[in-house]
Amino acid sequence: MRHAPLRSILIAVTALTAAPAFAQEAPPVADPAPAIQDVVPTPPLAPLIVVGEDAEAPAPTIDAVPRVWAPVPRDAEGRTAYGLYLSGRSALSRGEAEEGAAYLSAVESLTPEQRTVRDQAFTAALLAGDLDVAARISPDRETASPVIAEAGALVTVVQTFVAGDAREANAELKARPVLAPHARAATLIAPWIAAAAGDWETALAEPNPTGDGLTVLFGRLHRAELMEHRRRFDEAESELHALAFDARSAPLFRAPYGAFLERRGKREEALAFYDATLASGAYDPMIVAAKARVEARGRAPALSGYRQGAARALIVAARQAGGEGANEFAVVYLRLALNLNDEPETVYLLGQTLAQANLDTASRAVLARVPRSSPVLYASSQIAIGVSLSEDKKLDEALAAFRAAGEVAPDDPRVAFVTAGQLVQLSRYEEALTLLNGPLLDTATQSADVRFMRGAAYESLGRIPEAEAQLWAALQEKPNDPTYLNYLGYLWVDSGTRVAEGAEMISRAHVADPDNGNIQDSLGWALYRQGQFDSAVETLESAVAKEPANAEINDHLGDAYWQVGRRREAGFQWNRVLTLDPDDERRAEVERKLTDGLPL
Repeated sequence: MRHAPLRSILIAVTALTAAPAFAQEAPPVADPAPAIQDVVPTPPLAPLIVVGEDAEAPAPTIDAVPRVWAPVPRDAEGRTAYGLYLSGRSALSRGEAEEGAAYLSAVESLTPEQRTVRDQAFTAALLAGDLDVAARISPDRETASPVIAEAGALVTVVQTFVAGDAREANAELKARPVLAPHARAATLIAPWIAAAAGDWETALAEPNPTGDGLTVLFGRLHRAELMEHRRRFDEAESELHALAFDARSAPLFRAPYGAFLERRGKREEALAFYDATLASGAYDPMIVAAKARVEARGRAPALSGYRQGAARALIVAARQAGGEGANEFAVVYLRLALNLNDEPETVYLLGQTLAQANLDTASRAVLARVPRSSPVLYASSQIAIGVSLSEDKKLDEALAAFRAAGEVAPDDPRVAFVTAGQLVQLSRYEEALTLLNGPLLDTATQSADVRFMRGAAYESLGRIPEAEAQLWAALQEKPNDPTYLNYLGYLWVDSGTRVAEGAEMISRAHVADPDNGNIQDSLGWALYRQGQFDSAVETLESAVAKEPANAEINDHLGDAYWQVGRRREAGFQWNRVLTLDPDDERRAEVERKLTDGLPL
C-alpha cells in the first residue's frame, strides 16, 4: 500500500526545529560533546520507578496493602487505601504522573508504615515535580534501596537550599554525602551550596580527579566561576583558558571563556577569540551569537548566582543521565533545577526528557509552560506537543499546536512543513498544498521530504501527473529510500500504468525494509497485479501478520484468496475489513464484493 510516513517525517523535523532553540536562546550548559575522549561512560542506571503507557508495575518487596486490614484506612472523603492505591498505579501506567503521585501520596498519609507505598509515592512525586511532598516522605537511607534512598537525600538537600538555608544544606552534604547512583549530581551542586553557605574552602576545592571525566571538567568550570565570585580573576581566567583551548573540552567551554573576557572588559580580546574560533572551522551557534553581541556592544552575560549555578549543575547531571538512558533520573534532576531557577530552556529540556521517559501527557503539560516570550523555544515546544498529539490520534489538537508555532515563527520553513504534514493527515490536501507550494517551502533548495509530501498530496487529489513528477524528483535525491520507492512503485502498480517498473521499485524497498508490513503489502499487490496469485497470497498473509488491523491489507488478501479459489476465506477477510473502520469508498467496494464476488 502507498504509505506516507508523515509521523516519521514530522518527528525528524521536530528534532531539527529544536536545534535552533539552543543555538539562539542557548542554555547555560551545552550538550556533552562526543569529541571528549577522557569521559568514561558509566552503565545505564536503573529507573526510579517503572512509569509509562506500556509499563508494568514493579513487584513490591512487601505487600503494598495488607490482605486483611481492619478497619480499612479511609481518607476524609471516605476513599479507601485500597482504592487510592489502585487508582494511583492505574494513573501511572497511563503516564499520568501528577495524578498518580497525588493518589499515592494520599495512600502514604493513610499508611505511613507501608514502606513500598512510601517509596512509590516518593518516586511518583519526584517525577511529577511535587518536590515538597517528596522531601516530606523521603525514604529512610538505612532501609530503602540506594536508588530511592540517595534520591531522597539529594532532594532533601536541594529543598533545604531552596528554602534559603544554605548552611544546613551544606552541613547535610558534609555529614553524609549523597552516594551512588546520585553522587554525580550531588558532586556538581555541592560547591555552589558551599559557596552560598560561606564555606569557601569546600567551594573552591579541586574536583576529585578520579571522578568521571565529564563531571571533572564541569567541576573545573564551576570552580573557575566561583573563583570569579571571590575576585580571584587571574586564577579563574587561567582555568577557563585551559578548558577553552584543550582540544578535548574546547567545544563545551569556549562560550564560558569568552563570556568571562567580556565581563572583565576585554571586549577586543573576546572578539578576537570568537573570530579565531569561527575561522578554525569550529562552527558554534553560541559563539556566533556571542560575536554578534560584542560587535553590537551588548551587555556581557552575567556571572551565575549560587542558585543559578546549582541549577546549571543539575542540568549537566540530567544531560549525562539522559545520555545513559536513565531518563527518570534526568527528570528528577531537571525538576530540582527548575525549583532552584525557573528558566524556559530548562522547562523545554524537561518536557523533552519526559517524552523520552514515555510520560507523554506530563511532557505536553510541561512543554505548554514554555512562554511565547521565548519564541524559538515556544515554537519548538508547540511542534513537540503537536507531534505527540498526532501520535495519540488527536489530529485537530495537533494542528492547533502547529498553528501556534507558526504564530511566533511565521517565516520558519520547518514550522510550515510540519503544519502541511498535519493537514495531509487530516486529508486537507488543498490547504497543505498552499503551504507546500508557498515561498517558504517551494524553493530551489527544497528537500526531498517536501517534494515527497507534495507528491502525496497531489496523488490524494487524483492529480497523478503532478504527483508522479514530485515523487520522482524526491526519489532522484534519495534513490534508495524505501518509503519513496514503495510509494511511487505502488502508485504505478495500482494504476496499472507501469506495473513491472513499479514492482521492481517495491522489491528494492522490501529488501531495504523487510519488516515493514505496508511495503510487504505493496509487494504482494504487485504480484497480484502481475497474475502471480499464489505468491501474492503468501506475501499478503505475511503482510497481514505484521499489520493485522490495516483495512487495505486485509482487503488485498481477500482479493488474492478469491483468485486462488479460497472463496470462504476471501469472505472472511472482506468481512474483517468492515470491522477495521475503512473509508466510505472501500466500505462500499467491500460490501459489493461480499455480494457479487470478483469478476472472473
